[in-house]
Amino acid sequence: MSVSTSSPEKGISVVMVDYPPVNALPVRGWYALADAVRGAGRDPGVRCVVLAAKGRGFNAGVDIKEIQAAGPDALIGANHGCAEAFAAVYECEVPVVAAVQGFCLGGGIGLVGNADAIVASEDATFGLPELDRGALGAATHLARLVPQHLMRALYYTSRTATAAELRAHGSVWWVVPRPELLGGAMELAREIAAKDGRLLRLAKAAINGIDPVDVRRSYRFEQGFTFEANLSGVADEVRDTFGTAGRGGSGGSGGSGGRGTGGRAGAAENCGPAGARGQVAGSTDVEEGGAG
Repeated sequence: MSVSTSSPEKGISVVMVDYPPVNALPVRGWYALADAVRGAGRDPGVRCVVLAAKGRGFNAGVDIKEIQAAGPDALIGANHGCAEAFAAVYECEVPVVAAVQGFCLGGGIGLVGNADAIVASEDATFGLPELDRGALGAATHLARLVPQHLMRALYYTSRTATAAELRAHGSVWWVVPRPELLGGAMELAREIAAKDGRLLRLAKAAINGIDPVDVRRSYRFEQGFTFEANLSGVADEVRDTFGTAGRGGSGGSGGSGGRGTGGRAGAAENCGPAGARGQVAGSTDVEEGGAG
C-alpha cells in the first residue's frame, strides 16, 4: 500500500496510488497523496503531473472500515485528509492529468474534479454513492464534470456516468482502451510539458484565479452537513447497513465515508445524458469508500 512518485520523462512526474484491493484510502493515504502531488508541483523541473492508480479501479473513496472501527477520530481525519488531497490537486503549481480506469467513486470524484484534464479508459465509471453510505460531499467536484441537473440526479440516485458520457459533456479529454490508459495520459502530459514551464505555472495560477467557484470553501461547506449527519446518528445508521443488504460495495465518496455502489457487478447503474436508466457497468464488489 503506497503512494509513489516517478519521473519517466523530462518534465513529467507520475504520482501512482496503490491501495489494494480497490484503492479506498485510509486517512494516512489521503495525506500521502496530498504530499506527493504538492511535492511534484513544487519541483522546478516538473511541468505536468500525471495522477494514476494501479488495480482495477482508480479510486473507491475513503476506507469506511477504518471509520467504522476507529470512530470520530477517523471520520475527522478522513474529512481533513480528503480536503487536503483535493486541494493539492487543484492548487498544484503545474497542470494535473488524471488517468482513470474502472470505478471512480466518492473521493475519486474529488480528485478528478479538481484535475486539469482527464484521460479515461473505456470501462471507467464516475459517481457519488454518498447517500448510500451515510455520507455527503464532493457534489462540488461532480458539478465540474457534468451539468448541474445531471449532477443532482446522479447524486440523489447514487448512479454512475460512463467515461463516454463525460466526454460528451466535455470533461474527459480522451477515452481509450484500458491497456492504453497510461500511455494516453502520458501523451497529453507530454504535449503540455512541451510548453515553457514558467508560462505553464502562470497559466495554472491565472485559470484558478478566474474560477467562478472556490472549490475549497465549497467542499468544506458540504462537509459541515456530513458532520451534522454524523452528530444526528443517521450516518451511523446507514453505514452500519453497509454491505449487509445484498448490495456489495466498496467504492466511496468524496469525503465522509461511504458505501458501495451496488450489489451486482459494476459500480452502479449508469445514467445517460437524458436520465435514462443505463446498463450495469463493470463489477461492483467495491466495499469501501466515501468522500470525507
